[in-house]
Amino acid sequence: MNAGMNRVQALSALMHYNKEPFHIQHALTVEAVMRWYAEDQGCQEDAEFWGLVGLLHDIDFEMWPEQHCVKCVELLKELGATDEFIHAVCSHGYGPCSDVEPVHQMEKVLFAADELTGLIGAAAKMRPSRSCTDMEVSSLKKKFKDKKFAAGCSRDVIREGAERLGWELETLMDKTIRAMAASEASMLAELESLTNA
Repeated sequence: MNAGMNRVQALSALMHYNKEPFHIQHALTVEAVMRWYAEDQGCQEDAEFWGLVGLLHDIDFEMWPEQHCVKCVELLKELGATDEFIHAVCSHGYGPCSDVEPVHQMEKVLFAADELTGLIGAAAKMRPSRSCTDMEVSSLKKKFKDKKFAAGCSRDVIREGAERLGWELETLMDKTIRAMAASEASMLAELESLTNA
C-alpha cells in the first residue's frame, strides 16, 4: 500500500488546513488508533499507510464542512496521494458524505473507529483521571446508550462499523479503547508541541 507521501508531508498538509486544536487532536488520535489496528490486524507492513489515512481523513472538514469527503479529493491529489489512499479517506464518510464504500479491512476499521474515538474521548473527559487508560468497556457502553451524551457521535455509524467488520460492538469498543490508551501520552505531547509552536 502506497500513500504517495510521507508523514512530514501529511502533517504539514494537516496543519495547513486545520487550525483548531480539537481537529488536530482528532487527526492525531485516529492516526495512532489506525497504526495500532494495523498491528492488531496483522498488517504491520502497511502501518504507515493506515496511520496516514487516519491522520488526513478529515483534512477538508474544518474549512469545508459542507464538502467533507469531496473537497479532500482535490487536496489529496495536490499532495500526490495515490488513488488507493484517496479512496480510503473518502470511504470513512460513506453514507452521509460519500458514496465511496469501505471495502478493504483498513477502510472498515477507519469507518468503525473514527466515530468511536470521539465517543471515547468525550467519555474520558468525564472521568476523574480525564484519561481513557483506565476506561472499562462497561462504562463506555453506558455512555453509548445515553443518546444525549456526545450526541454528535453517531451510534448508527459505530454499530454499522462493527457489523461491517463482523465484530461484536464490545470487541470494537475494547480494541479502540486499548488503541487510544496505548498512544494517549505520546499523542498529547505531540499535540502540545504542534499547537504551541
